[in-house]
Amino acid sequence: MIDTTFLSQLNRFNIIIRKKVTSSYTGSRRSEAKGHGNIIKDYRMYTPGDDIRRIDWKIFARTDHLYVKQYEEEKNLMSHIIIDKSSSMGFGAPTTKFEYASMIGVGFAFLALKENEKFKLSTFSDDYESLQPRKGMGQLASIVEHLNRVKPKGKTLLDKTLFRYRSELHSKSMITLISDFLMPINEIKEGLRVIAKHEVNVVMVLHPDEINFPIDGDYRLHDSETNSVLKVSISPSMRAEYMKRLKEHMLNVEDECRKLGIKFALGTTDKPVFDLFYEIIEG
Repeated sequence: MIDTTFLSQLNRFNIIIRKKVTSSYTGSRRSEAKGHGNIIKDYRMYTPGDDIRRIDWKIFARTDHLYVKQYEEEKNLMSHIIIDKSSSMGFGAPTTKFEYASMIGVGFAFLALKENEKFKLSTFSDDYESLQPRKGMGQLASIVEHLNRVKPKGKTLLDKTLFRYRSELHSKSMITLISDFLMPINEIKEGLRVIAKHEVNVVMVLHPDEINFPIDGDYRLHDSETNSVLKVSISPSMRAEYMKRLKEHMLNVEDECRKLGIKFALGTTDKPVFDLFYEIIEG
């Protein structure tokens, strides 16, 4: 559940990041990167994650506020937040993977709000729901209300969802895709290729028990997405094999992101959400 306490923490986090950047760069100011090739069309307030080289230090000296140069190609940049709502995302306590993913998603919506840019939320499994892209606090409130209402269910169809979603990407966009990515790697590859030309953050969210697998003995394992049940006797060797395969899968997802120029981050639901958020926007 996302509440006003989390939103207050998010606002304080944003202020801390701005202060950190100010204190780090007021002494030795970096010049704008050469060879960008685009005409400066406007300025906007600095937001965590922006390229430090685009800060206009002359404006800072006059106003004591951080502004970044905005190029023509950035004028229509819109934030898309896409969150997996499949059954597997409902796993975990005290915080489910979906709740954790939602907090990350709201964080990116908050950054878009601070930039006065349009932002859009979509949730998906074997279907998907989207809110219309808008600006402002009303849009953020709608996103929070929607996420608090969602009950994870269904099977993840990542590749089909992103193929369908492609028609909604009318211009260069910032996309934040959040899922546990517990699906065949080929589906992940096909889906990511569809959105790779945009600026993309991929956030893989897992519960610590999925990584450490702290069980042994006889169990009835229930697949939350297919409802199938498997009776197994989990031995140390089986546990080791599971952990090996999961690690390989995680590395494969990260490697595919790297090949496509996509930023990748891994978060577990026991990690403070602002620690992960900081890694994503400063990484």
